[in-house]
Amino acid sequence: MRKQTAYRALAAAVVSAALTATTLTATASAAPAGPHDATQAAMDAQVRAGVPGVLGGARDGRDVWHGSSGVADLTTHRPRLAHDRFRIGSISKAFTSTVLLQLESEGRIGLDDTVEHWLPGVVHGNGHDGSRITVRQVLNHTSGIYNYTEDPAMLARLSTDFLRHRYDTTTPRQLVDIAMTHAPYAPPGETWHYSNTNYILAGMIVEKVTGRSYATEIRERIIGPLHLNATTLPGTSPRMPGPHGRAYSKLEDTKPDAKIYDVTELNPSWGGAAGEIISTTDDLNRFYHALFGGRLLPEQQQKELMTTVPTDEKNTGHYGLGVASVTLPCGKDLWFHDGGIHGSLSVAASTADGRHTAAFNFNDDWTGDSTGMVLAEYCGTAKPADGGAARSTLTRLAALR
Repeated sequence: MRKQTAYRALAAAVVSAALTATTLTATASAAPAGPHDATQAAMDAQVRAGVPGVLGGARDGRDVWHGSSGVADLTTHRPRLAHDRFRIGSISKAFTSTVLLQLESEGRIGLDDTVEHWLPGVVHGNGHDGSRITVRQVLNHTSGIYNYTEDPAMLARLSTDFLRHRYDTTTPRQLVDIAMTHAPYAPPGETWHYSNTNYILAGMIVEKVTGRSYATEIRERIIGPLHLNATTLPGTSPRMPGPHGRAYSKLEDTKPDAKIYDVTELNPSWGGAAGEIISTTDDLNRFYHALFGGRLLPEQQQKELMTTVPTDEKNTGHYGLGVASVTLPCGKDLWFHDGGIHGSLSVAASTADGRHTAAFNFNDDWTGDSTGMVLAEYCGTAKPADGGAARSTLTRLAALR
């Protein structure tokens, strides 16, 4: 797979190319008859382009839609089903940040508390200094902390050596310690750089504040109250709860005829609070509907969630606390996060009021671009009228990796 684009983002369970430069062209024909026909056409285009199977779902007011294209299993050829579960990768980060924001609303932690205050001695070495880094900087990726999934040995373990390491367990402290062997990207607060280490630390902070695991807090604060019955945090378990299709990867082999591996089973402890969650399109839509609809956070914390920092010098990408924002070519403002993990590429999106949400998943990690599907769902066409403007607006989000 493409080391500098798809895989580096996927294996890292980070925000990668949910809205990339390449826009998909829906079949040229008469205007779609239904509100989601363009979205379905964009999904079909992804399958024609090589994705084994695409799953999609949207919620707009009372309108609930499910769509699919391609297959869930390359052996049996069964179609993807609306309630199939899949690994959501870095979309998990919004769950983790929501818990910390709830803890702030309860007066149990402050966003301007230092990491050193909660995790003494953990962020230290090679220029890292937890006493200069705040919880807010961890959540919005301005901490400067090195991303452990960019460590060469770790990256190899997650790609070319995956088959030997797919069932390995890694602790949060081990992941942070890998990051500490490298220098930080920049001094805290100076610039934005995506780092999974930030959210491993966020999970550790949740545990220090509450005395319980971040997984338990997510279950009791989000999954339970919202009845996200298909959403799970597997911890070290490699198995997928049913129903689910298969997940496929080429393990970074970029040759056109590269072997496709079934990577459905894996121990996701290397992703932890940064990317371990399993869910469905329905549950993701319900989560984003509640999150952006103001049901999970008080007003002040909702404001913090949606206060962004620029992700690039041109100020064309923006990142809040576990969610990113973009203005689409049709003028609509969208909040989103995408996620990648072996054999699974996903994106979840919402309007700022939570009324219109959408979630999509590809069951591979070497190809797939959700730009067309997002544009189709929110703008009514998979091909922007001004491709250059779309490229300028959307490509910057590829830097979110």
